[in-house]
Amino acid sequence: MKWIPVALLLFLSACSSTPQKTYYQLPALGVPAQVSSSGVSARQLWLEHISVADYLAQNGVVYQTNDVRYVIAQNNLWASSLDQQLQQTLVTNLSSALPGWVVSSQPMSSDQDVLNVTINGFHGRFDGKAIIRGEWVVNHQGQLIKQPFSLALKQGEDGYDALVRTLAQGWQQEAQAIASQVSGF
Repeated sequence: MKWIPVALLLFLSACSSTPQKTYYQLPALGVPAQVSSSGVSARQLWLEHISVADYLAQNGVVYQTNDVRYVIAQNNLWASSLDQQLQQTLVTNLSSALPGWVVSSQPMSSDQDVLNVTINGFHGRFDGKAIIRGEWVVNHQGQLIKQPFSLALKQGEDGYDALVRTLAQGWQQEAQAIASQVSGF
């Protein structure tokens, strides 16, 4: 009979414990190419700004549960702000996709192309797909080029780890698309 209060206390403490928080960082899948200064000036691309929709600017990873409902996770969180992670990985992925270019998140000169990206979808969806939507605008010598994008990538498995990996793969895929457009200017 003496063990009943102890068992009850252990049971109640287990029920009242808060779930463990998990933090996610987007992996940069590209490997930045080295740019050497061999007398030929490299083309320059300044990734000026990435903006994310308000619902994505929260700490939690976003999941769409049906056609109209979105949930912002309370225990599955971004390790740093999503816009910062998107900018860092895009610089790395573009550097890899644009050999001979200098890609930076800082301004370099007056003779640079300027890229701005708006993200209005970067989340998981109830049908097992990772959604990446938005648009980018490049200013190339005063000429503005605007391109929308929309990706729906099938996750290989369930869970937030797989979602973040799939989002990173899609983000790298979009970096490749941006690079192919920008390199044609």
